[in-house]
Amino acid sequence: MINKVTLVGRLGKDPEVRHFDNNSSVCNFTIATSESYTDKEGQRVEQTEWHNLAIWRKGLVDVAEKYLKKGHLLYVEGKLRTRSWDDKDGNKKYTTEVVVDSFKMLEKRESSSNNPGEGQNFSKAPEPISNQSASQDSSSAKVENESDDLPF
Repeated sequence: MINKVTLVGRLGKDPEVRHFDNNSSVCNFTIATSESYTDKEGQRVEQTEWHNLAIWRKGLVDVAEKYLKKGHLLYVEGKLRTRSWDDKDGNKKYTTEVVVDSFKMLEKRESSSNNPGEGQNFSKAPEPISNQSASQDSSSAKVENESDDLPF
């Protein structure tokens, strides 16, 4: 059985990071994907879907917190996970989200004096940040300027 999600979309807002007492953290954000088609009347219709994403791996959380911003174009790989909880009234609530295994920033970042980590421009997106680099410190996350074509 396979549980694999691949998305390319734009961040709907800046990622939110929560830190817990056990020294773990989670990064939550949404991305929008869209597709267009022509309906029966010949009108072009664009359909947008919003996806909830969560990053739990420390190295990935650190990189996401430092570099991802609202509007950035992102390539994401992960898996679907549904979780449940009881709300304050005791009602069972469910949510389905993409648990991120790796991501790749698909746009050149612009320099900004307010964002010291974003001072370097990239002509191409960095290599995907995956399980292997998640165990590394975020300052050593692999970033390359290679020019390679996207597989789609």
